[in-house]
Amino acid sequence: MQTKPVLCLEDVKKIAAGAESFALAHHWPVVIAIVDAGGHLLWLQRLDGVAPISAHIAPAKANTAALGCRESKTYEETINNGRYSFLSVPMLEGMLEGGVPIMVDGHCVGAVGVSGVKSAEDAQIAKAGIAALGL
Repeated sequence: MQTKPVLCLEDVKKIAAGAESFALAHHWPVVIAIVDAGGHLLWLQRLDGVAPISAHIAPAKANTAALGCRESKTYEETINNGRYSFLSVPMLEGMLEGGVPIMVDGHCVGAVGVSGVKSAEDAQIAKAGIAALGL
């Protein structure tokens, strides 16, 4: 039997606080979603001024990053490079930049998805949140 680390509520709160702090410092209204390794929603935070659709996009990005164990940007690039059949992949809806996996000792333990500003900025916020874990 193998063992792997898992996110606990304290970890999720640290990630959320780090992401929120980074977003607010840049005056970026976003939604921050954090999921476990199975893509199950653990945290959803909607900052003031963000478009309502972002509350659907952020969890989808997080889910995609967690299930794929890679940044959601990878899938966006695959599709943009002409592999349109990738749009038929089951269970992945957020194939846009802004979903970042949380990797611990080579294991994907979850992901952060952010939506509300430019996709590259969404990814920066997600990475700032993950960095707050101090891994």
